Amino acid sequence: MLSFGQIILASKSPRRQALLHQIGLDFAVIISGIDEDISIDLPPDQLAEHFAREKAHAVAVDYPDQLVIGADTIVVFDGRILGKPKDHEDSFNMLSTLSGNTHQVITGVALQLRDKNLDETFHEVTSVTFNTLSDRDINYYIDTYNPFDKAGSYGIQDWFAVFVKHIDGCFYNVMGLPLANFWERINKLG
Repeated sequence: MLSFGQIILASKSPRRQALLHQIGLDFAVIISGIDEDISIDLPPDQLAEHFAREKAHAVAVDYPDQLVIGADTIVVFDGRILGKPKDHEDSFNMLSTLSGNTHQVITGVALQLRDKNLDETFHEVTSVTFNTLSDRDINYYIDTYNPFDKAGSYGIQDWFAVFVKHIDGCFYNVMGLPLANFWERINKLG
């Protein structure tokens, strides 16, 4: 078993922070400042892992004796990666595209503890199927919930949940952190 002291989350995501609090972890938040350029030519699962690792690394170099958690969530539909929407129109187009369809949510997670030579990265995939969305519902959601900080332009944990017809895989993965997989790996570390 590997012991570690302070835990650092290299993410500003309030959803990831809430999930770590939900499972009782004490941690600090240090934002990595990594720019998520989704045009990098990598398959979606590798892209999510790449950014998770980059985020963790950017913080771990300054805190080598602390466990740093990096994570990145992307939405994939029909082979196309949907990042965070730039504006209302981009958000509307994303949600219209996902309407009535099934897409995949991939979260890459990186765990780094440099002093112990720990550098582990993994990902999880969850399939999500939406009911058909009306233009009115999409506009209401965008105007009310401002989903501009969310991959795919929606939050499964907010009002948008009423449009989720089916989910295959980890619910929390869609929120930004696959809790069961993460917990199992953290426990193996100590």
